[in-house]
Amino acid sequence: MVARPSPIAEFSPLLLVNATHINDGGSAPHATKRSSETWTRPSPVSLLASKGCKPLANPTPPSARLQTHDVSLELEQPISLAFLAPPPPPPPANRSPPPPRRKPPLIMRSAPSLVSLSLEAVENELLRGDDLLPHVYELPAHLFDTLVARLPPLSLQKLQNEMPKWKRDDYDADDCFTNGRKRARNGSFDDAWRSLFKRRWAELVHQVQPADWQQAYWEMHLRNCIDEAAEVALLPSFDGKLGEIRISDAMLKFLGYEGQTDASTSKYSKLYQHCERFGHYIRYLRLQNVLCVEETCHLLKNSRLESLVLQWIRTKEHVHGLCQLLLQNSETLTSLEFIHCKLPSTSVSSICASLHVKGMQSHGIVQFSVQASSFLDSNSVFPSEFSSFLSCGRHLYSLRFCDTQLDRHFAGLVFTTLLDASSDLSILDLSDNEIAGWLSSFTWKYKGVRFHLSEGNNLHREDADNLRHALAHMPALRTLDLSENPIGDDGLRHLILFLVEASGKGFFLADLSLENCELSSDGVIEFLSTLSTLDKTLGSLSISDNRLGSHIAEALLKLLGTAIPVLNISGVGLDSSGFQELQKVSCKSLKLVKIDISKNRGGIESAKFLSKLIECAPQLIAVNAAYNLMPPESLTFICSALKVAKGNLGLLDLRGNNLDKLANDASMLVDLQRDGRLHRTSSRYTCPAKCDNWLRASDYIWSS
Repeated sequence: MVARPSPIAEFSPLLLVNATHINDGGSAPHATKRSSETWTRPSPVSLLASKGCKPLANPTPPSARLQTHDVSLELEQPISLAFLAPPPPPPPANRSPPPPRRKPPLIMRSAPSLVSLSLEAVENELLRGDDLLPHVYELPAHLFDTLVARLPPLSLQKLQNEMPKWKRDDYDADDCFTNGRKRARNGSFDDAWRSLFKRRWAELVHQVQPADWQQAYWEMHLRNCIDEAAEVALLPSFDGKLGEIRISDAMLKFLGYEGQTDASTSKYSKLYQHCERFGHYIRYLRLQNVLCVEETCHLLKNSRLESLVLQWIRTKEHVHGLCQLLLQNSETLTSLEFIHCKLPSTSVSSICASLHVKGMQSHGIVQFSVQASSFLDSNSVFPSEFSSFLSCGRHLYSLRFCDTQLDRHFAGLVFTTLLDASSDLSILDLSDNEIAGWLSSFTWKYKGVRFHLSEGNNLHREDADNLRHALAHMPALRTLDLSENPIGDDGLRHLILFLVEASGKGFFLADLSLENCELSSDGVIEFLSTLSTLDKTLGSLSISDNRLGSHIAEALLKLLGTAIPVLNISGVGLDSSGFQELQKVSCKSLKLVKIDISKNRGGIESAKFLSKLIECAPQLIAVNAAYNLMPPESLTFICSALKVAKGNLGLLDLRGNNLDKLANDASMLVDLQRDGRLHRTSSRYTCPAKCDNWLRASDYIWSS
């Protein structure tokens, strides 16, 4: 039995340096010219050990042993001795012999180089201990960079954090030039972390652009560990400490412990170990009620949370644990969100009291949101702590109470409190609450730029009249969303008066949404005609899901002439006659960027209008024309317009139309993925390997 040499003796930097003189294809050391420096030839045991072989402790059957001079090695895969078996008996005379089996092609695999074997061994040793670190830092730059690019997360973390000052100075000073700018080589660490993030969360890598990929990696990892622990803690059979919950092997595999069974894995086998090691990286956290306990505060004692989302907070115990966590992170917390929670007055008071920063008169919350929850008791007194929270919110930017069972009394108290505090609130969302009539006492000057009353607040025409007077005190208002409120034509006329008055005072709305407001064609025609006469047009308008009919087509033509960039007229009942009228649109002043004409049952006339629009709107980038009952020949008009168009159209949605019969028409195929524009292709119908963005019979949608 041959004893295994120490890792330093086997894989020293001197060995790695001299390994660069060896043919990278894996040729033997004696086949090259000996370097002037002396180096030690690795033994067969050391080379094979790095590939999964180990010395024999006990004799094994011949089928599992390989003799190498005087060294016996035990292989992970036993050697097949099938060639020693007797030949099979001949087939019976009355049966034809089976056809000869085709031998699989022999794949020649090149042997791994000594450099790759050594680097792999270094990776494994870095997981086990720190003995190799001083030698690794002495590696030449090209070998060091190669090692950085292939290390698992824990080894990369150790290598980066333990780097001595002399090496860090040399590493940062050894820079390169990219696009004429000096870039430190320390960026290779960030590139390695980004690569590890992409390998594990490929679907998220393009959604986040962090300044530090190392922080982003460990934050996401710890969030996954906490979510995994929550699933265990939710089991009825669970009766233990959260920190003692074991981390799954799948999670440890991502860290580099694949196939490791030694004692080193015990350092990261439980949740508390991950919280201690990576807790200071976490900034955003989503917690379920089962984790809102005092133990969570101890697990995350090193965290500096900036955003916290709470789900299913119901009991006093949950609120008590949450308050401990809020106090612990009050200096850094800026966003707080409650979803599916039950928050009576006592709970609201405790939560708001926990948000105040010690020694300061205000808190640092920027966004406060309560969604699909029970907030405060019915007919209860407005909690003084909540009133103080609103008054001291010097940085409060967004306040949302969506579907929280609030009444007009609560809405009035919120507005009064914000008025007294001279709040700089920018977004107030009270959607999905029964607050009809609350605007009647609203007379103060509001500085906000967005105002949302959408989705079922049950505002009627009386509220629209009060809203008109309230809006007159909002010179900075830019976004108004009244969707899902039955204001009707009477309420719309009050809004018309406001727009005329606002235009005379020099301030204008940018975005207006009136979706499903029980409007009629007469009211909308009057409204659109008024908009066409104003000095400044809206930035976007949505009147979708109001049954208006084809009579509004002429008024829409006038509105298109005002250079409005975004228009949504989905589901207004234009039909074919309405689209026929819209084909008279002028190309001179058309500044459309996005338009939605879906669900209007326009048939072939909607396709003709769409082709005219593509030709006349060079700034058009997105069109939704789905579910218009377009016949198969509609595609002829659309593709003809696309062939001559010189614009930037990148999204064209034609789903839900009767275009299946043209799926095999070679002249209709349009390529979507070139230079961000729609282009025509060759006349041959050839579907590429990735057909997701190509014309298909199942869902006609182009997107580049």
